[in-house]
Amino acid sequence: MKDFSDLTEQEVLALAVSLEEEDARIYDEFATGLRENFPESAKVFNAMAAEENGHRHRLIELYRKRFGEHIPLIRRQDVRGFVQRKPVWLTRPLSLETVRQQAELMEAETKRFYTRAARRSTDAAIRQLLGDLADEERRHEARAEQLESRLVTPEVREEEHASERRLFVLQVVQPGLAGLMDGSVSTLAPLFAAAFATHDTWQTFLVGIASAVGAGISMGFAEALSDDGSLTGRGSPWLRGLVCGLMTTVGGLGHALPYLVPHFWTATAIAAAVVAAELGVIAWIRNRYMDTTFLAAAFQVIIGGLLVFATGILIGSA
Repeated sequence: MKDFSDLTEQEVLALAVSLEEEDARIYDEFATGLRENFPESAKVFNAMAAEENGHRHRLIELYRKRFGEHIPLIRRQDVRGFVQRKPVWLTRPLSLETVRQQAELMEAETKRFYTRAARRSTDAAIRQLLGDLADEERRHEARAEQLESRLVTPEVREEEHASERRLFVLQVVQPGLAGLMDGSVSTLAPLFAAAFATHDTWQTFLVGIASAVGAGISMGFAEALSDDGSLTGRGSPWLRGLVCGLMTTVGGLGHALPYLVPHFWTATAIAAAVVAAELGVIAWIRNRYMDTTFLAAAFQVIIGGLLVFATGILIGSA
């Protein structure tokens, strides 16, 4: 790795060529990743990629005039001081906010590079080109805003936000809700069966913890292995599995933790109140994200929860 101050003008130009090529490819990746769900925003990044390619062509033309045909491969990771960028393919699925923040960081870093490079250059033509590119990078953000205002109308923006919300529901809310429902409802029967069979709060707590953790592991793997998200648009299977598993465990722990209270009926009353709160939260999430009326969601969830709750008590009291 080499310090920026130690680079020759030939190496600075070679590095600039590499930076512009990398930025253009990143913008193309952004456009490709956004095209299916945010087609108008994808056009903005296609236009920005075209501008970066234009910068690269001007740099290569000047390099040929000064140093010949061979351009050494000098990359950002070969020079100290550059911000390390996370590969685009590791950030899928792409969100609009993530992409726009990354683009702002890229433009700011490239602008600083050209400004510093122009100041230390002694060749008039190189200094002029680097200074011009620094000015263009300053205007690039405004250019992106102009492109966005022209291509991304309020109607399109509303559609893209709706699409982003649908993706959030598919990738986070649905697996999380499935886990919360399973953890809150399915673990009721073994927990309250153990409670009324033993009247021992510590044994009941252990059964509740085992049920919650076991259900979380099971649901997490089931969700992760259900599909890879490539056709359904549900995103990373391991992210969905993690969300589903964690929410399942949280749902089960909610009514298991009250049994740390040593008095049986006090612990049972607290656990019943927690169950009611959990069912209310599930009904609210179904109403908020799944387009189900609150009364219908509450009826579905509460009836199911009460049936499982009663089953556990009946079995434990037998």
